Amino acid sequence: MAAGLRKRGRPGPAIRAAGLCGQWLRRAWQERRLLLLEPRYTLLVAACLCLAEVGITFWVIHRVAYTEIDWKAYMAEVEGVINGTYDYTQLQGDTGPLVYPAGFVYIFMGLYYATGRGTDICMAQHIFAVLYLATLLLVFLIYHQTCKVPPFVFFFMCCASYRVHSIFVLRLFNDPVAMALLFLSINLLLAQRWGWGCCCFSLAVSVKMNVLLFAPGLLFLLLTQFGLRGAIPKLGICAVLQVVLGLPFLLENPVGYVSRSFDFGRQFLFRWTVNWRFLPEALFLHRAFHLALLTAHLTLLLLFALCRWHRTGESILSLLKDPSKRKVPPQPLTPNQIVFTLFTSNFIGICFSRSLHYQFYVWYFHTLPYLLWATPARWLTHLLRLLVLGLIELSWNTYPSTSCSSAALHVCHAVILLQLWLGPQPFPKTTQHSKKAH
Repeated sequence: MAAGLRKRGRPGPAIRAAGLCGQWLRRAWQERRLLLLEPRYTLLVAACLCLAEVGITFWVIHRVAYTEIDWKAYMAEVEGVINGTYDYTQLQGDTGPLVYPAGFVYIFMGLYYATGRGTDICMAQHIFAVLYLATLLLVFLIYHQTCKVPPFVFFFMCCASYRVHSIFVLRLFNDPVAMALLFLSINLLLAQRWGWGCCCFSLAVSVKMNVLLFAPGLLFLLLTQFGLRGAIPKLGICAVLQVVLGLPFLLENPVGYVSRSFDFGRQFLFRWTVNWRFLPEALFLHRAFHLALLTAHLTLLLLFALCRWHRTGESILSLLKDPSKRKVPPQPLTPNQIVFTLFTSNFIGICFSRSLHYQFYVWYFHTLPYLLWATPARWLTHLLRLLVLGLIELSWNTYPSTSCSSAALHVCHAVILLQLWLGPQPFPKTTQHSKKAH
């Protein structure tokens, strides 16, 4: 009889893991209301949305017609380099001259070969679909560390935006490539990998220079973390990478390369503007208007640096000192300090851009939930924040843009700026310890 009794063994690792997973899912279902409101559930909601996005994105590729805008021009520009032309003034495509830095050339050269010299559009769309999902993953990792945005908002950041899906997989612009590298850079900065973060940041700039809108925030963070002497090597990484990537073109025609790939005076066409349609075209093209926007941009950056980013109670010039020599003891930067500084730096630049084209939406689309929810304000409820998101999406989906859509976009931007300025800080203010306390 004793022989007939078998001793029960311990359940295997797979069974235990399945049991824990089941308990976690049951608890999540019981707390389903909190699941939508508590940021600690960000990764769970993100996993569900990413799975949904796989189906949505590939449905868009196979059901919605591809629209040719810049892809053939990109391939023609890259083909010129492959054929041995390194003079940037001689490189051009169907839509005009090559105006992007060298990183763009190398990345799209890889896409050129991966898509049969740019002819396999379906393959290119699937590559950009993977890029889109990777971008979402990087963005969700950022939001998970900040713990500021309720998870229900992420549905509107993912599945509800037609324009962003279109930019990634129906238009194949280079903007998503630059932004994916930028979000990778921010994740590295959050992991305190400052050298690698600066390297990825510079690589993103080498794809498209709109990433420079984040540069004032990055400079502020570097000075806060390392002081002037410690920040110089990190800035050197950014500069050296730009030189190394552009070296073949700099050796051929340095003036042509710099003037084409970093053309800050480039004139935009009025017919494509999303944000200034209500202005007369003559004013839109006038240099005085551009100078006024630049002045407003720099002024607001300075105000945010003085009053919102810098919270130690010391003079902002103290950032130039070595952290160990400052009056306030140095403390590690929190995720919200890093993200708030970078996202507001970029957003201020977008608010005062000379022109925004439809593909520029990805420059700040994934940052909007943080900008709206990071600084809670009683007057701006969840419903009003969602209304702002909806109006912004509607403005970017109005083609061609109208005076009303442009005005609505500026109103929404103003609301976000006002909240960022008036709302409480998403990170605590650092105060100087008194001598008595010591």
